[in-house]
Amino acid sequence: MSTIKIYDTTLRDGSQAEDVHFSTEDKVRIACKLDELGIHYIEGGWPASNPTDQKFFREIKNYALKNSRIAAFGSTHPAKKTPETDSNLAALIAAETDVVTIFGKTWDVHVHDALRTTLERNLELIYNSLAYLRPRVRELFFDAEHFFDGFKANRDYAVSCLEKALEGGADVVILCDTNGGSTPTEISEIVREVKSRIPDMPFGIHTHNDSELAVANSLMAAELGAVQVQGTINGYGERCGNANLCSIIPCLQLKMGVKCLPEKKLSLLSSTAHYVAEIANLGAFHRQPFVGRSAFAHKGGIHVSAVRRNARTYEHIVPELVGNKQRILLSDLAGQSNILFKAKRYGFHLDKDDPFVLDLLSKLKNLESQGYEYSAAEASFELLLNRTLGRARKYFTLDSYRVLESKRDKDEEPFSEATVMVRVGGMLEHTAATGKGPVNALDNSLRKALEKFYPSLSEMHLADFKVRVFSVNNTNNYSGTASRVRVLIESADHTSQWVTVGVSFNIIEASRQALVDSLNYKLFKDDQQKLTKAIKEAEKD
Repeated sequence: MSTIKIYDTTLRDGSQAEDVHFSTEDKVRIACKLDELGIHYIEGGWPASNPTDQKFFREIKNYALKNSRIAAFGSTHPAKKTPETDSNLAALIAAETDVVTIFGKTWDVHVHDALRTTLERNLELIYNSLAYLRPRVRELFFDAEHFFDGFKANRDYAVSCLEKALEGGADVVILCDTNGGSTPTEISEIVREVKSRIPDMPFGIHTHNDSELAVANSLMAAELGAVQVQGTINGYGERCGNANLCSIIPCLQLKMGVKCLPEKKLSLLSSTAHYVAEIANLGAFHRQPFVGRSAFAHKGGIHVSAVRRNARTYEHIVPELVGNKQRILLSDLAGQSNILFKAKRYGFHLDKDDPFVLDLLSKLKNLESQGYEYSAAEASFELLLNRTLGRARKYFTLDSYRVLESKRDKDEEPFSEATVMVRVGGMLEHTAATGKGPVNALDNSLRKALEKFYPSLSEMHLADFKVRVFSVNNTNNYSGTASRVRVLIESADHTSQWVTVGVSFNIIEASRQALVDSLNYKLFKDDQQKLTKAIKEAEKD
């Protein structure tokens, strides 16, 4: 098995994405996670550009990384300066990293229009900068910026830039598709010609995703002998992003037989992708290949029937290899296979001819025709499953509720108050509470009524709240503000997260349904945990 080293630039190139900002603390946490994954190189940033990156390079020295080397990033020195007088090169050395990567221009258009110097002087900048850094760093990489565009415009000059980088002491020369406009065919042709001109050059690949080809282009270069592949977790990066390492790594390792992570580390890929998404404060892309929540999700009844017999029928790899898992979704497309699979996952072994299965399938299709979405709200489905089986305890009954909204002054926020009448056993609780908006007021009043009976409800909190406006069909004549809404509420406690759903023409009522399901699921989950614990203790005795 051949080996390719992975160079992650999430902390530098990834942070240039429109919606991404990393603090120094964020960068340190991500670097530790990447080290745990087994990434070879972590580009920490550009020490000459901002205080956050400078602080990161100081802070990361306090951490004993086991697998990764930290790289500092910068540019060749300006045309009007020497290496000795350039603050950018001085900052790279001051960062005291094992690895330094600098980029230089290889496209004559950039030399003339961006640097405003001559082609000959640019070659000097490349050589002088690398030669100055060479004795001062352990590993030295040169990013040939805009190389593929430069090669298409002036191939002899672009190749001469690579030759100067090697003369200056670069360990690896990285060929960059900076504008992201090249195709795999172009990448292949250009890399082959470069290899014919400079046969012994160790080269890497750095691609952008402006044509949706960054992963394909990176894999093409890997197939042609690249020793290093650069990219970012989740493909974060400027414009349309960088090459997505979450796709590149499993393709290299599982499809092409190329080792790029230490043994048994590939299973950490999904959790790493989700962790970085959380730190970046961006919603995870569910349909992302390999690591997305939907990557191994099956909805159609025919698909599920086949997957139950042999997962290979609709899965190109075993999900657990990348730390993901198979999911069976429930919707109005569901067949008996979906029901049987989900029931088994929750501990119920049912036969396809069981009347319960047909009853649940009928209920499911009817509810989803009204707008309920159980493929996302699995907690609501689990409650529905247990209620249909008659195995769900009735923790409380909401007899009635009222929500009041008032606004007295135009400059003040509206005042929200909710009153509920809740029955627990034979006791009736009548409580009221205020909140920041009607949903929060309703949530507060329900908790106020219930926590004296179920103290564990204080452990849960709202993690996410989504509202979607839709029309169930085209004949109900309801649209705009009179449309139905679907509310999805994600709740969490100290051990897990769960999603519940509500549907109504009234957004408060839809929220009430989802809130009540969420509270019920928390109590149901606690009961299941107590039962499991009791069984284990009984087995010990």
